[in-house]
Amino acid sequence: MAALLNSAAPDHLPAFITAPGETDVLMVVVAIFLTLAVLGFGLLFLRLHTMPERMAHKAKKIQFEIVAVLGLLALFTHVHLFWVIGLLLAVIDIPDFGGVLGRMAGSLEKIAGIAPGKGAAGVPDDDNVDTSEPDERPQPTRLRAATGS
Repeated sequence: MAALLNSAAPDHLPAFITAPGETDVLMVVVAIFLTLAVLGFGLLFLRLHTMPERMAHKAKKIQFEIVAVLGLLALFTHVHLFWVIGLLLAVIDIPDFGGVLGRMAGSLEKIAGIAPGKGAAGVPDDDNVDTSEPDERPQPTRLRAATGS
């Protein structure tokens, strides 16, 4: 390499300077390091970004789907408030009113003498509206005795 040097160049060059036609080892090492750093930072970002969703999924929260949608909104819109709201929803326990209301409905069906789960049998669906006559249900015995019939 000494034969190729310019006469104005110093006698001793640093080790990272390579001769023409040789592989630049420092550039290869920096390129590999930079690629791994970018991939590592992206992985860390995505793990942190999905943290509320993973928390809600692990705890089997009712609001898991809401947390997941807020996470996607935060990812695509870059509005950090969506992520914060998703994190708060993943941490907070929302009570399950469906179970309590279902038990109430079952008790009311039992009091009314209707078979469990058949309380809405005569109510038409929105998609499939039945125009036929409703079924004649017998009046429960308790109510007959109370009304005197």
